[in-house]
Amino acid sequence: MPPEYREPAGDLPGAPSGHDMGVLMAILVVALAVRLAGLGAPLWFDEIVTVQTQLRLPWSAMMQSYSMNHHYLFSVEAKLATALFGETIWAIRLPALLFGLGTVAAVWWLARDVAGPRIAHVAALLVALSYHQVWFSQNARGYTELAFFSTLGLIFFLRGMERPARGTWIGFGLALAGAVFTHLTGVFFFAGLGLLWLGALGSRAAAGRLVPGIVARPLQGVFAAGVLLILLYLPVVPEVIRTIGAVAGTSAVDPMQEYQSPLWSVVEGLRSAIGSAGAPAALIGIAAAAVIALGAIGMHRRAPLFAPAIAAHVLVTVAVLMALDMRIWPRFFFTDIGLAMILVVAGCATGARLAAQLLARPALGRGLFAACVLVLLVVSAGLLQRNYRAPKQDLAGAFAAAESARTEGERIYALGPGAEIFQGFFHADWGRIDTAEDYAAAMEAPGALLLVIAFPDRMFRTIPALARDSAGPLTLVRRLPGTLGDGYVLIYRRPG
Repeated sequence: MPPEYREPAGDLPGAPSGHDMGVLMAILVVALAVRLAGLGAPLWFDEIVTVQTQLRLPWSAMMQSYSMNHHYLFSVEAKLATALFGETIWAIRLPALLFGLGTVAAVWWLARDVAGPRIAHVAALLVALSYHQVWFSQNARGYTELAFFSTLGLIFFLRGMERPARGTWIGFGLALAGAVFTHLTGVFFFAGLGLLWLGALGSRAAAGRLVPGIVARPLQGVFAAGVLLILLYLPVVPEVIRTIGAVAGTSAVDPMQEYQSPLWSVVEGLRSAIGSAGAPAALIGIAAAAVIALGAIGMHRRAPLFAPAIAAHVLVTVAVLMALDMRIWPRFFFTDIGLAMILVVAGCATGARLAAQLLARPALGRGLFAACVLVLLVVSAGLLQRNYRAPKQDLAGAFAAAESARTEGERIYALGPGAEIFQGFFHADWGRIDTAEDYAAAMEAPGALLLVIAFPDRMFRTIPALARDSAGPLTLVRRLPGTLGDGYVLIYRRPG
């Protein structure tokens, strides 16, 4: 049996060796390098909204407003960063970068607890090179914070279930508070852990294996988190209730109804990971699921609650979002990527061990595992290259291109959600088209015009005539690519 799957000794791992810490430091250097590259790429829609509606507000106003776009803890940190370094793109994204690095370290620490140092090294390096992890580390939003606090919370949870020390569960409570103060959806991960805790209590009670403190101390940690969160959210409770109540209404009229489907979320997550959909994505998804399942089986004896924690988060998130008729964005499962990496590496180790046993060649296991790791690293590095080929959404480039292409007297219209960005953030003197009626009125007026379309898939559905006219009389002037789903920007002209 490979050393990473030694039987648990009943005690938590001791302090890491100097060699292991050196490996982690090297991994963090790699993670920093790939996250610094492209950190100053243009801001996309949600990032600009964050700047306009939060970071540019006075402190008191920022902390007393609420929207689904408001990632509170991130906003606090980004406002501090811009106060120190100016309103530069890299400063706005700095908290996401730092928590992205923190997530790499947290995944390493978690993997070391549940699977040993070798699995930890590989899993952390895969997270360091992960396309999604790098993408969100360069995204001025709080998702890397959610991943960090959730991973940290899982470390405390698994340790606390083995040794329910008060300090461990207080740490769990602080991680819970950090996640939920970042965004309310942070509660989903910890709610899943709560369900696991209840299930474990039941099974242990039935077997007569309850240990002292396993009931009271987790509740103390959650109580501390609850008190802290009440104090933090108290100024905006009415707005929180109003915003959540309005979500179902906006989702019901969304032309992109597939966004509310769990299946779409899976397909979109795979598409964004590998850059394509269809049969290749399906095959990769099936293969990844098989390896993850193998990893869960291989890790069950040492860490029986680890894989169920991931499953619980997914199930709770899907159930709540569907109950509220909310859109099921793939980013709601971003937290699980680092955890899934641990299962993938463990699955490779388990598969290599089983193959070696089947062929009665014990030495073969290490070679197969090394080959699997090499393939994973090469694929991850290859997929990561896509992150640097285009911005997330090039609204700045679209503004510059439209103004450059504009002829004397030519009207410019921005369509859909992007209009508020062009008018407010870039101070464009452009018209705005939101509905089919707006579009018809603009097209009826004589003269040349330019149309700048952000989120074109959405706008083609919202305004069917736009999709028809794109084949004529409109001509495509520029297509600016973006790595965001529906993130490319189109510029069309109708000659005068």
